[in-house]
Amino acid sequence: MAHAHDDPTGENRAQSELTASNRVAFVDQYPTAARVTRLCFGVSFTALLIGAVLGIVQALHRTNVFRGVIRSVDYYTVLTGHGVLLALFFTIFFLSGVFSWGVARSLGRDLLSRRFSLFWFGLQLAGAAGVALAIFGGFVGEIPFEADVLYTFYAPLQAHPLFYAGLAAWLVGTWLAGADWIRLYLHWRRDNGGERIPLQTFMVLTTTLMWYIATIGVAVEVLVFLLPLSLGLLDSVDPLLTRTLFWYFGHPVVYFWLMPAYFAWYTILPKLAGGRLFSDPLARVVFVLFLILSTPVGFHHQYADPGIAEGFKFVAMTNTMFLLLPSFLTAFTAVASIEYGARQRGGKGYLRWMTALPWSNPAFAGCALAGLMFAAGGFSGIVNAGMNINSLIHNTLWVPGHFHLTVGTASALTMMAISYWLYPQVTGKRLQFYGLAQIQPYVWFIGMALMSNAMHRAGLAGVPRRTAEPQYQQFSFEAVFGSVPEMRLQIAAGAMLLTIGALLFVTVMVGTWLAERGRGRLRVDSHLPEPISGVSDSPRVLDNMKLWVVVAVVLVAIAYGFPIYSMLADGAFNPAVPPVPV
Repeated sequence: MAHAHDDPTGENRAQSELTASNRVAFVDQYPTAARVTRLCFGVSFTALLIGAVLGIVQALHRTNVFRGVIRSVDYYTVLTGHGVLLALFFTIFFLSGVFSWGVARSLGRDLLSRRFSLFWFGLQLAGAAGVALAIFGGFVGEIPFEADVLYTFYAPLQAHPLFYAGLAAWLVGTWLAGADWIRLYLHWRRDNGGERIPLQTFMVLTTTLMWYIATIGVAVEVLVFLLPLSLGLLDSVDPLLTRTLFWYFGHPVVYFWLMPAYFAWYTILPKLAGGRLFSDPLARVVFVLFLILSTPVGFHHQYADPGIAEGFKFVAMTNTMFLLLPSFLTAFTAVASIEYGARQRGGKGYLRWMTALPWSNPAFAGCALAGLMFAAGGFSGIVNAGMNINSLIHNTLWVPGHFHLTVGTASALTMMAISYWLYPQVTGKRLQFYGLAQIQPYVWFIGMALMSNAMHRAGLAGVPRRTAEPQYQQFSFEAVFGSVPEMRLQIAAGAMLLTIGALLFVTVMVGTWLAERGRGRLRVDSHLPEPISGVSDSPRVLDNMKLWVVVAVVLVAIAYGFPIYSMLADGAFNPAVPPVPV
């Protein structure tokens, strides 16, 4: 085993600020939260590994580089598994873990009930296992399971009932996780009546409330329509209504992928850079904006759907453009915090200060590179959000090129990077294979740069997404730059580097998990320095969660009330004209 290391970044100054309680390892100070975090991370990283393997199989098959693993008919099973495992389970299990850590750390108390916390984790795990079993049963003809419905699981595609039942159980588990964090906050509030909400807890609470609002749509879709349909209790459903209910949830889930990244960029990354957060008030404003604006935008995924009136698509587009504001605020605050840290480390000049940053530290490097990719993904997302230019790239490889920059790098790479700093705290063990951890963020970054670049260019050439056979007889795609064979090779090469990056990360995590707990204090700790502009500089109204929930619900009602009412006018279970039996 390679020599063990921990993240040394920013420790000299931070160590002098530690209190006696900070010197106790998190795993010893908050054992229930540490255990829940470890369990959630274990499931998250397992989903990442399986999803990465499915991803390389999919990429090599589609690009015609190597087709010896699966048949084209199984491509859609692979695609479903890749999307569901990575977009739902890798991300949300990680969120459940890091939020359990964050709320315990910031409130200074452990989760209230070990039994309740393990219950919601077990429910999430059982649901995820049922979903995975339904998907992978499609590879075995003798097993009556199948779920080739892709990540966007709406009618008329239909899965086995186990798929929908598993989704329902997993969803209830996430609701209970949120209730666990809220219970802990209320318990803290009784003892700290006049104090402001700690920043990490503020982020957890706003994200949880977002989740409750956004998951109403997918819960209704699954429990009222798709599960009864798969059980034979319904003969048909309205595909337009199920699509709308899915995308009511389907776009907000993007921000649940990103919330752990924002959580880390605001509260952990400044420390890793050797400095402090630039502004606590700006961080709170950003999370409030996400709470009120993230849900009433789903119709921008239905621009090509003739069943939605143009006016409501325009409202969704406008709301989506407003969501650029919290992203721009985050870019400003994160860069300002990093620059402050670099100058604390001796950095000079307009740009030369960047050379003073700890680029050899995998936790910092991964977060910083993820932020760069997120900026690129934001620019391609503006194209997706526009009603007119969206038609140029609709249903092409541009779309997965975009979300591989967001969830595939901004979220995924940040989650992996922060794990290098956080996992030792919840295990009490030194990080193993540190050399592999140091190169892993760069391998992932290069792989994603290659793959997403080729995907965007292929999308501009009109190459479709979600098909095992993107070649058509008597038709050839004309690339704006390069050639189609070159883009296919670039996608395959990028996918291989991404798979290597995932394997490197899992190797480091498994090695750390299997290592023996060493003697002495860890060189990483959960202490976070106070922001330059603290909570006292922000208005108290930002902490009024009831107000922001009311605003969010009103905006949702404006965006979705009349369209859904019109869909229900001819009967909730009647397909739109002409009838579309399932």
